Amino acid sequence: MGQPTHAQNWWRSAVIYQVYVRSFADGDGDGTGDLAGVRAKLPYLAELGVDALWFNPWYLSPMKDGGYDVADYRVIDPAFGTLAEAEKLIAEAKELGIRTLVDIVPNHVSDQHSWFRAALAGGPERELFHFRPGRGEHGELPPNDWPSQFAGSAEPVWTRLPDGTWYLHLFTPEQPDLNWAHPAVRQEHEEILRFWFERGVAGVRIDSAALLAKDPDLPDFVEGRDPHPYVDRDELHDIYRSWRTIADAYDGIFVGEVWLPDTERFARYLRPDELHTAFNFSFLSCPWDAGRLRTSIDETLAEHAPVGAPATWVLCNHDVTRTVTRYGRADSGFDFATKAFGIPTDLALGTRRARAGALLSLALPGAVYLYQGEELGLPEAEIPRDRIQDPMHFRSGGTDPGRDGCRVPLPWTADAPYAGFGGEPWLPQPSGWSAYAADLQAADPGSMLSLYRAALTIRPEFGDGPLTWLHTPEGVLAFARPGQEGRLLCVVNLADAPADLPAHSRLLLGSGPLDPQGRLPKDTAVWLRG
Repeated sequence: MGQPTHAQNWWRSAVIYQVYVRSFADGDGDGTGDLAGVRAKLPYLAELGVDALWFNPWYLSPMKDGGYDVADYRVIDPAFGTLAEAEKLIAEAKELGIRTLVDIVPNHVSDQHSWFRAALAGGPERELFHFRPGRGEHGELPPNDWPSQFAGSAEPVWTRLPDGTWYLHLFTPEQPDLNWAHPAVRQEHEEILRFWFERGVAGVRIDSAALLAKDPDLPDFVEGRDPHPYVDRDELHDIYRSWRTIADAYDGIFVGEVWLPDTERFARYLRPDELHTAFNFSFLSCPWDAGRLRTSIDETLAEHAPVGAPATWVLCNHDVTRTVTRYGRADSGFDFATKAFGIPTDLALGTRRARAGALLSLALPGAVYLYQGEELGLPEAEIPRDRIQDPMHFRSGGTDPGRDGCRVPLPWTADAPYAGFGGEPWLPQPSGWSAYAADLQAADPGSMLSLYRAALTIRPEFGDGPLTWLHTPEGVLAFARPGQEGRLLCVVNLADAPADLPAHSRLLLGSGPLDPQGRLPKDTAVWLRG
């Protein structure tokens, strides 16, 4: 058997663009992004140079949690379009050399899913969920004391029904957890995978991938108990081995959302017969600090090495403060617990750092996920309090600004109404949003969009080879990668003073200009040919 071709290994070094459909582009003028809008922008995505698109859930949903409460996996939500449009989008993207990944949410479904509605009516479908009698003299207490995954321990994970029974939901009451010990649950999800692979998708992102299996006794939560009653249970690996056989039949790939502090257990999900890749959250939340970034990079590569899986790198997503804003703050890391209104932000500083961070992430070995609008350098928008829609804001009692600020509809055309998004957007665009419009940036060689386009043109030269750190002054990160035409270097200056560049034959790309002495200024990155 020969070695896998580059086409078969595309996912090891791919740039995958995350599409939050609701805010990408509005094709029918109703103010909500849709598949028609995405299809119209496929030439833009092809020119950007991405390898694949990852779509957040586009299925039928009451949208109680941004579509992660799925009512039917085989139906596109009418707000976005139809299944026929999704099939056209997948095919048209493929013609442009762009693959498609869809999002699967196996831990739970919507409370409007046909299974759960039948379960509420007392049908045998109750066995597909976790229904239990309550504790206490009259069953008035929840069956156990598990903490919520969605809003902390103060949020209950059990809801009581009028008949006195309780059902489990690690997230919201509108998202009842499935019972993965039941064969019908496994069979249904395997059929869902085949359904989408048959329609041409190249891969699947697995939401909350470490939460599916539960201890059948549903015992009370005890900190440090091993095995955990619902996180990272050994039964999961049999599920994903079964899924892998399906993916392999279609040359499909998986990326798992796996939050685990134990690197050895994390790597188990990436064994050759399980998931292909998993998201890297330490890099995403890391502050703009040379030591912290190097540690995150080293630890990420080390935990992937034993199983030969590629790392993934991402600076922002649909849940996280946008990079330009985050990097422009005194605390440039990310933590949901520290989100607040009115944090002072230096957008010029954040933009300079975000440009450097883009070159850093794109030079690392592995795959990169690029959230829509990051290539435009969009800042986090401040949403007027009376227009906030994210339930995280309301569950916090109004102290958390929520996630709407990174979900504001994109600006496409500077002189068009609503910056060319379409109809009046479902979230308001800030004043001045048109200054970030893609058409303006495409004509400006110094723009963030032009930087990303140039970087994605060069990036294939880095391939999937190893990384070697170079000796540098404190606050400067520099590493070498074996390129297709000789060694490539990435240098990032996070120190306070300009830094001398290592020996090189050519400057390939910079996030900003060098100083008059040819040194690398603070908060600037370059790619060099060694």
